[in-house]
Amino acid sequence: MITTDIIIIGAGPTGLFAVFEAGLLKLKCHLIDALPQPGGQCSELYPKKPIYDIPGFPEILADDLTKNLLEQCKQFEPGFTLGERADTIEKQEDGTFIVTTNKGTKHQAPVVAIASGLGSFEPRKPLIHNITDFEDKGVEYMIKEPELYRDKKVVIAGGGDSALDWSIFLSDVASEVTLIHRRNEFRGHLDSVEKVQELKNKGKINLITPAEVVGIVGDDKVKAVVVKQAQHIEKEFEIECDHFVPLFGLSPKLGPIANWGLEIEKNAIKVNNALDYQTNIPGIFAIGDGNTYPGKLKLILCGFHEATLMCQAAYQIINPGKRYVLKYTTVAGVDGFDGTRKEAPKAVVKAIE
Repeated sequence: MITTDIIIIGAGPTGLFAVFEAGLLKLKCHLIDALPQPGGQCSELYPKKPIYDIPGFPEILADDLTKNLLEQCKQFEPGFTLGERADTIEKQEDGTFIVTTNKGTKHQAPVVAIASGLGSFEPRKPLIHNITDFEDKGVEYMIKEPELYRDKKVVIAGGGDSALDWSIFLSDVASEVTLIHRRNEFRGHLDSVEKVQELKNKGKINLITPAEVVGIVGDDKVKAVVVKQAQHIEKEFEIECDHFVPLFGLSPKLGPIANWGLEIEKNAIKVNNALDYQTNIPGIFAIGDGNTYPGKLKLILCGFHEATLMCQAAYQIINPGKRYVLKYTTVAGVDGFDGTRKEAPKAVVKAIE
């Protein structure tokens, strides 16, 4: 059992910033996310895309925002359960909650903050009739352990940042990497497109465009994929491979959270925005893109604001009757759980003669 002060479901920007705000109140956090790395949509869907509405940053790449947030909350030593989806929640007699993931990992805390954005992300699967027969038998919809592909033949399908970036990464891991896209043009970061072009020229990546994978060959494991060239109606051929990784993005779904007894409106969780973004179940909050209330805006900066007020309410639940005096970090400094301290330089006291 993993015990903490606040269980945060979702490790996107809002969830990561909540760790920092909770840390200022001496509260520990543990985050659960179905994705294999922190960052939510910023890391999985558009890591190389610039964001223009983060205060203090005229422009920042989504991936850099994630790195900065991780650095900011690092001193408060958050725990992470990644690659697992929060499946069930049970309220205990002592008022705490137990959240169990789809892999059976249990977490216990007096406060739960749902910061899962638009929900858990389900992979968009290509329309291949037998693809489900090979899931976890050579077909993977996201890459969690790159070493799995060491010295293997890998076929990647897709035309976005994920397909480009993983093709580049695996070119030094796999024995053979083939990238297939239904168009000649790629919708990814220019640096990544140019890097794939360079690796193709060097023979480290096989590039097939315009084309798509239309079938999978194998018995108990993937042995090959069937590729159809777009310009040839009848032309199909097989490519031997050990793994087929279709990277067509993720589709957001509220998932098991929809069955937790929370008040849902238009696939979002209703909260009390007049006070603290608490749901209809005391002790469970919803912050970020996954909640709804009058005037709601789905912006990262709004999620930061909601996380801040949520932590204040969480403090009162965890420390009933104890008053917390808010002090600016410029005045009080920041004391990390790892023993570090950040504070403004002391004023020099000196008489003027």
